[in-house]
Amino acid sequence: MHLSELRKELKAAADPARAKNLAWFFKTGKGQYGYGDKFIGITVPVIRRIAHRYVDLPLTEARKLLASPIHEHRFAALEILVAKYKGNEQAVYDFYLKNTHYVNNWDLVDTSAPYIVGQHLMTRPRKVLYKLAKSRSLWERRIAIVSTMTLIRAGQIEDALAISEILLADDHDLIHKAVGWMLREAGKRSTPALLDFLERHYERIPRTALRYAIERFPAAQRKRLLAGEFSGSSRIRCGSA
Repeated sequence: MHLSELRKELKAAADPARAKNLAWFFKTGKGQYGYGDKFIGITVPVIRRIAHRYVDLPLTEARKLLASPIHEHRFAALEILVAKYKGNEQAVYDFYLKNTHYVNNWDLVDTSAPYIVGQHLMTRPRKVLYKLAKSRSLWERRIAIVSTMTLIRAGQIEDALAISEILLADDHDLIHKAVGWMLREAGKRSTPALLDFLERHYERIPRTALRYAIERFPAAQRKRLLAGEFSGSSRIRCGSA
């Protein structure tokens, strides 16, 4: 199968009405995080179904698709990369890190970073995550924290907590949400570790991140934690310890 055929399939699945809604949802207006992004209106399940028929697309062709100004093209390219990772681990990982400037919206990060970067670093040094966490690029910072999802699921929460700490001073809401999300996931592995982190950093943690991090706790406990009341909280379990 060829790139031209893939593009034709994506074009045939386009929906102009949905494209307008997506452009609004992904904040493509002037001054917004998705400014300039173009949508043609394809749902995620349809993109994935089409993309998975092209997993043999060479990386050189995948890069052309990834460089497209059309959001759904880039999403399809990333789905192909995730599918190609097994059996081509180092090549796909290296390719991904060289092309992060095309992974430039939150859904593009979330559909790819854990399954390429996170998966690759399961048994390797993780210095790259700390470098990305300090990047000037919003999307590279999100890649850094969201990649830890794979590590968290394997019971390795230390890097997620360390990178979350680095990003506490970040000024972007999309980072606040991602940090809170990963803290919540880490809390599923260790409630005491999450509560200790929140107590130590309560004065610094953005409210959005804090709300995301504690949303699995009972309502009464959430209220106390939002108010900075941690006494006895470590004895109230939510998820695994």
